[in-house]
Amino acid sequence: MLTGKQKRHLRALAHHLNPIFQVGKGGTNDNLVKHIVEAIEVRELIKVSVLNNCMDDPKEVGAWVAEESGSELVQVIGKTIVLYKESKDHKTIELPRK
Repeated sequence: MLTGKQKRHLRALAHHLNPIFQVGKGGTNDNLVKHIVEAIEVRELIKVSVLNNCMDDPKEVGAWVAEESGSELVQVIGKTIVLYKESKDHKTIELPRK
């Protein structure tokens, strides 16, 4: 579980990132989660965009994807989801202490 200070730090790092995945009218599925797990292992911090034609609530999508991928939901702002998971092999982000 991330502290408020750690989430602030991650939000600042994610500000300049572009979304690398999009959730469209098909919604979420296991294939999307598989790709997110692979990407988050390499990058640690990613953004996911929820398109306008997606009927699901972005907060629900973010919570579901975070739970299924084993990552932490940092932020849902508008239709953009920020996810973080510490990498086993490619650790680059140093979080502030708890």
